[in-house]
Amino acid sequence: MKAAVVKAAGQAPVYADFEVPVAAPGQCVVDVTASALSHVTRARAEGSHYSSTGSYPFVAGVDGTGRLEDGQRVYFFKPQAPFGAMAEHSLVSATHCIALPDALDDVTAAAIAIPGMSSWAALIERARFVAGETVFINGATGTSGRLAVRIAKHLGAGRVIATGRNAAALESLALAGADSTISLAQDESGLTRAFENTFRNGVDVVLDYLWGASAQSLLIAAAKASPDDYPVRFVQIGSVSGADIPLPGAVLRSAAITLMGSGIGSIPFARLLETMNAVFNAAVPAGLRVATQAIPLAALSSHWENASSATRTVFIPAP
Repeated sequence: MKAAVVKAAGQAPVYADFEVPVAAPGQCVVDVTASALSHVTRARAEGSHYSSTGSYPFVAGVDGTGRLEDGQRVYFFKPQAPFGAMAEHSLVSATHCIALPDALDDVTAAAIAIPGMSSWAALIERARFVAGETVFINGATGTSGRLAVRIAKHLGAGRVIATGRNAAALESLALAGADSTISLAQDESGLTRAFENTFRNGVDVVLDYLWGASAQSLLIAAAKASPDDYPVRFVQIGSVSGADIPLPGAVLRSAAITLMGSGIGSIPFARLLETMNAVFNAAVPAGLRVATQAIPLAALSSHWENASSATRTVFIPAP
């Protein structure tokens, strides 16, 4: 079969032949219809993700959509190594497949699965979000952040505050449900004032997709400006702006801040799948959608490095 094959650490995958998977008891061979190019997929292919195995060669892709032998349309997650999702066929544990709603097409499901899960799981599984609370989304102009705005509103957030650098994208977030926005493209003193003013009014949950300098400023502002004893749950999801921050210990001692992360390793796998299923069932009624670019897998080399945060690349194995 044809697949996106990673042959060595640090090398981009190539469109090449790979062995056809054969299912053992408890496994399914999925005829793949779509697989999205996510940050996780790219990082695992590079060998830089915390879940990378370091074993080569393997097929890229951590999730996708397809059909089982009986024709059932499914979303599948975490294929059995060395078989990834970016191939004509993939090998998956039967328990890692979720039936797709009829109203949701394969490409859309593949595109929204991981970014939709990122905020849904962070809110429900990690922050224990309660309807009516205020949610602050740091880095809301990318695919995951834009979905996070809609998901927070769908789950009943009383207020949603969103940050980003792109002025036009920030303005469009109002249509997705953001009650207010803060531009990250301003000087440090202006940003600090904006953050502190926001926390004075009470922020219950922060979903952070950026880390780096803006996350540092947010945590310090939360400690300084939140009402006395007001609990803030800060959930770290992505590190687009940097892997590390210098954080004074006093920030965590002087305020009721709970700092936690949300990702593949922090939530039981069965719960992750339940979260994916919830995202799929909410997709149509909540208007969960992203701009997608469906690309034949054969054109892999021309699109692998596509890092656009506005459009999600989805590879289609079929010719």
